[in-house]
Amino acid sequence: MTETPAQQTTDLPQAWEPAAVEAELYQGWVDAGYFTADPDSDKPPFCIVLPPPNVTGSLHMGHALNHTVMDALTRRRRMQGHEALWLPGMDHAGIATQNVVERQLASEGLSRHDLGREKFIARVWEWKAEYGGRILDQMRRLGDGIDWTRERFTMDDGLSRAVQTIFKKLYDDGLIYRAERIINWCPRCRTALSDIEVEHSDDDGELVSIRYGSGADSIVVATTRAETMLGDTAVAVHPDDERYRHLIGTEVELPLTGRRIPIVADAHVDPEFGTGAVKVTPAHDPNDFEIGRRHDLPAITVMDETGVITAHGPFEGLDRFEARPAVVAALRAEGRIVAEKRPYVHAVGHCSRCDTVVEPRLSLQWWVKVEPLARAAGDAVRDGRTKVHPPELAKRYFDWVDNMHDWTISRQLWWGHRIPVWYGPDGETVCVGPDEQPPAGWTQDPDVLDTWFSSALWPFSTLGWPEKTADLGRFYPTSVLSTGYDILFFWVARMMMFGLYAMDGVQPFDHVYLHGLIRDAQGKKMSKSRGNVIDPLDWLDRYGADACRFTLARGANPGSDMALAEEWAAGSRNFNTKLWNATRFALMNGATTATPVPDRAELTDADRWILDGLDALVSEVDELFDGFQFAKLCDALYHYTWDEFCDWYLELAKVQIAAGGARADATRAVLGHVLDVLLRLLHPVIPFITEVLWKAVTGGESVVIATWPSASGSSADSSARTRIEGVQKLVTEIRRFRADQGVKPGQRVTARLSGVDEADLSDHAAAIAALARLQSPAAEFAASASLEVALPGGTVAVELDLSGTVDVGAERKRLTKDLTAAEKELAQCEAKLGNPKFTDKAPDDVVAKVRTRRDTAAADIERIKARLAALPAG
Repeated sequence: MTETPAQQTTDLPQAWEPAAVEAELYQGWVDAGYFTADPDSDKPPFCIVLPPPNVTGSLHMGHALNHTVMDALTRRRRMQGHEALWLPGMDHAGIATQNVVERQLASEGLSRHDLGREKFIARVWEWKAEYGGRILDQMRRLGDGIDWTRERFTMDDGLSRAVQTIFKKLYDDGLIYRAERIINWCPRCRTALSDIEVEHSDDDGELVSIRYGSGADSIVVATTRAETMLGDTAVAVHPDDERYRHLIGTEVELPLTGRRIPIVADAHVDPEFGTGAVKVTPAHDPNDFEIGRRHDLPAITVMDETGVITAHGPFEGLDRFEARPAVVAALRAEGRIVAEKRPYVHAVGHCSRCDTVVEPRLSLQWWVKVEPLARAAGDAVRDGRTKVHPPELAKRYFDWVDNMHDWTISRQLWWGHRIPVWYGPDGETVCVGPDEQPPAGWTQDPDVLDTWFSSALWPFSTLGWPEKTADLGRFYPTSVLSTGYDILFFWVARMMMFGLYAMDGVQPFDHVYLHGLIRDAQGKKMSKSRGNVIDPLDWLDRYGADACRFTLARGANPGSDMALAEEWAAGSRNFNTKLWNATRFALMNGATTATPVPDRAELTDADRWILDGLDALVSEVDELFDGFQFAKLCDALYHYTWDEFCDWYLELAKVQIAAGGARADATRAVLGHVLDVLLRLLHPVIPFITEVLWKAVTGGESVVIATWPSASGSSADSSARTRIEGVQKLVTEIRRFRADQGVKPGQRVTARLSGVDEADLSDHAAAIAALARLQSPAAEFAASASLEVALPGGTVAVELDLSGTVDVGAERKRLTKDLTAAEKELAQCEAKLGNPKFTDKAPDDVVAKVRTRRDTAAADIERIKARLAALPAG
């Protein structure tokens, strides 16, 4: 027996206990500097910037999925010899963080206005120091191989300088301007919202049809927001709608106000929707605002920033939801209501932070002129500088960037990057850069920038821009952006725009990988209200980080949503247990990497088969990694590990080791080599268990810095594969036959095999006997059962003596129970299929499944009856 390496471990604990070792392992990696990138190295660079989680946030399954993907990509590139940088940081989360601190103040009986702006901002920084960043510790638990020495925050000094620099550059280039436009407004937070900060839900409301004017010249419009009619300045119809052609250019009286408003023709109106006529409220609806611009209509604001009616009259001072029924009642009193529908389910936008119904509102805000920036962002994907994975989602990207509207970037908050624009006493305006001072006595704009503005700078500001740092020169453009497809527009497109603009046409990342959303086992969106949210921290506690990561990666098909279930995590834990036990068995039996694998001529069919499979696995995993096919690569790793290595090669290896001598030593070398390579392949996805096992097998320093495997280059032995597949089929059929005969799995059965030589399996007789639990027959052997197994080289006949191996009474009882269950299943299926109400109305796939169940039950009944008939009497 060969000697093991000095540092090899052969006494692994009996079970894998992740909670006992994960924290220590992780801290060891950090302390060793494995995750710290060197910009001065001569290795090829690889860089991912972490999508910054909110400073208020906690790890959720979406984070866990994305972090698993990014960590796997980074760990593999590090092992491939790249200078790998995964750069972390957090987002200041303007609205969310301000809300948290304001609630804290409210519990003390204070508001931010009691403190004033400066003291309030200081209070937010205090909150961040004490409570912010919990998610960073949770990322460590997941095993994120992040360079913590480069941690950034969107409000740190360097990133604040970057924000001010690019604002000034965009302003000077005429790409930032101030104007009145319709925006999403939260009356509770009292700020503009980006589209991603608005969550839509189907709410019960009302649809009220109102008659404007009277007689033949009247016109009916329908609305879900009756209170906004107080700000109507026109009625619009389609220019080709014959019903209203005679009214175009005339005026009609607006009820309750005494004002007369024009009827205009606009192609935006859908003549098939409702009455084909729409009320136009330019100050309170984005589509109406555009109609108003086209027809030079006035925009009348009828609500203040809290959603209270400001229009003079009986409704002034009412909240918008109080005004709505009051307006309808007044219209009803005048006989203006034509129809009312309640409930009327329609999509309503809510503030994602406080759930308040969002109000479209005309407001003076700061905007980015996106047309030239968006055009450049589209060109970078079209010409291949940035590749989108999966490619089919590039169309969605183009749909957005090619039709993008100007972006409102101002927010009416105190926490955030304050807009660097100052106003003079006589209306003068100046934009101040980071190294400039505003004129004395001038006043700074009170608004702050949208959080997405600073996030759009993330790929280059985190590397030191606007300074020409070593990191920026080395790691920009970054290699991969991994994120959910749901923020392709909100964040990815904006990073593309700003990166190309700031970095002179160089794209911020070479590849964009878009994963799907995580849903529950029924495919429904996870939400607290549904009670179907799975907490990744719970999985980390119960199953360990590796099981959680493997579960998520195995479900990660590019661009496709993932239905997640508890049993997946349990299955991944079982996979880790299988890997642990297999490695432990191999080490206990002398598996080693100290001795090289012998020449192929000295190896058995089983050795060559498992090594050829390993070569194929290495090539397949590389191809799938490069294509971001995480689900497929995890399946490939799973099936090789479980089905080929654990279930078959280890069993064959037992036979070879038992033979002793050179064959046993060669088997130990093969075992050590396969485990060495397999653990390195698995490491990017399941880092903790592979670290412990790889060090035990090889005695190496750490699998984190081990070399990524490459295929051996040897030609595959197809004959060896055919013979091993023959062994597998023969053993499987014998096992199945034994089970059907009621023989216990561990019980040895006397058997005689014929045709083994003709099937070219003579060298595998010992393995077949060991794996099928067979023993050689004596001279008086008398077969009581037999089967034939057709193999590529010929048919093997298996004769077995089952006398005395089966408890006839117990077997009869078991089979009778199975027969009753099968007959019940058949009766239920036939009843369903005999019912026209089921076959005519149920979906075709459901009916087909019932037919399949019926056929299976019928076959089971026939098989069980035959088995019962074959049992000896007694």
